Amino acid sequence: MSEEILVNIGPTETRVALVDNGVLQEVYIERSHSKSFVGNIYLGKVIRVLPGMQAAFVDIGLERAGFIHVADITPLDEEGVEQKCNGDEDVRALLREGQEILVQVIKDPIGSKGARLTTHLSVSARYLVFMPNSQHIGISNRIEDEDERERLRALVEELIEEYSPEDGKRGGFIIRTAAEGATREDFRADVPYVYRLWRDLDARMKEEKAPAMVFEDLPLFMRTVRDIIRSNIEKVRIDSRESFARMEKFAGHYAPELGDRIEHYPGERPLFELYGVEEEIQKALDKKVPLKSGGYLIVEQTEAMSTIDVNTGGFVGHRNLEETIFKTNLEAAVAIARQLRLRNLGGIIIIDFIDMKDAEHQRQVLRALEKSLEKDRAKTGINGVSDLGLVEMTRKRTRESLGQVLCEPCPACRGRGILKTAETVCYEIFREILRDARAYDNEQFMVLASQVVVDRLLDEESNNLADLETFIGKPIKFQVETIYNQEQYDIVLV
Repeated sequence: MSEEILVNIGPTETRVALVDNGVLQEVYIERSHSKSFVGNIYLGKVIRVLPGMQAAFVDIGLERAGFIHVADITPLDEEGVEQKCNGDEDVRALLREGQEILVQVIKDPIGSKGARLTTHLSVSARYLVFMPNSQHIGISNRIEDEDERERLRALVEELIEEYSPEDGKRGGFIIRTAAEGATREDFRADVPYVYRLWRDLDARMKEEKAPAMVFEDLPLFMRTVRDIIRSNIEKVRIDSRESFARMEKFAGHYAPELGDRIEHYPGERPLFELYGVEEEIQKALDKKVPLKSGGYLIVEQTEAMSTIDVNTGGFVGHRNLEETIFKTNLEAAVAIARQLRLRNLGGIIIIDFIDMKDAEHQRQVLRALEKSLEKDRAKTGINGVSDLGLVEMTRKRTRESLGQVLCEPCPACRGRGILKTAETVCYEIFREILRDARAYDNEQFMVLASQVVVDRLLDEESNNLADLETFIGKPIKFQVETIYNQEQYDIVLV
């Protein structure tokens, strides 16, 4: 496996692409005017408590108030350690309006929704996540070897004893997946770093007044070193000399083994164009995803959920129908896992594989999907096949999808994805003219509409138009408005 990371730095946005054997797998985009807030810590003020929803809105200084559910509120005991909660406590017992509260963003604002917040604070380093108000040491579930888990736990406990603050607040840690195989020296950079970071942050909190940001996460190209680069990444290519120098310095301090893998790309041809990333990003905005066999996927994203439909298309197979369906579904399972990562689709996802009668085929397709999702850094869960033959799954959503970042609803169809036909618009015009003729005493009507609608009115609908003019006893004139879309029209009383 050959994985590379490409970093494109522009004056208005930073883009990071993860490429596996020449195929784009993930894209991260951060624009200067709309940076991600995930990981940022704010001193916020509770502006509204909602007992019916067991939640509250918190002003953290952003355009929209953040939202926090009672399950994400962890009260502290007298020693400042998080207490265990069942999530069924009354939110009014934990929060009150006007209260100042320290919160962290766990989901970016998406659409009309504000940021999702938690009081379970954490700051990340290369191999560890530090939780200042916890005493727990956890290990990523993706590290499966029990001996390795015990070794890592022992290493971290030793370093906590060595570097813990004088006030005795050791905090808790989560050992990240990237830590598998890490040495004591690897961890030695992380533990004092997070302690020092939290000490500075704690001092800043005491000086600020709500709402205020007290901690901002690293910019995207720096987070790439901390969060995305793994041992199997062969190269990191970055096209900005200044950002390359910052990344190399950061890696030299926190991940020195990556130093020789990070290189500056000085070429004249744009980096993303050279690797075909630009073209793949454009394809990721299409609904239709072709499969090599001739089949295809239809990917639909809505606010409530995303749906993926699998079709055989032009693939007829070589044996029988069941075998054709099975092979198409197997190929689709791998493609779907890639599309989820590439498009960053989150929330509820419904997959409509082609119906399979063989239970063993169903099992193998599900297994292929699960195996392909193992590469996904976002948490996923598959609920199996429903009674209707649909695969129901979830994928953790922390930021906007690729389509939400790059696109906006079409002004012509208002996000429906369809336009009324010219015939439908003609009949709407007829009804409105008939209604106005009864209500107003005017001499004639002037219809302003698009070219395609006017053409139809004067051609296919000419007989209906003549009948309408006779019925109302008034002439109807037409004017083409080139800036109107197919659904737009105006009727002027003359």
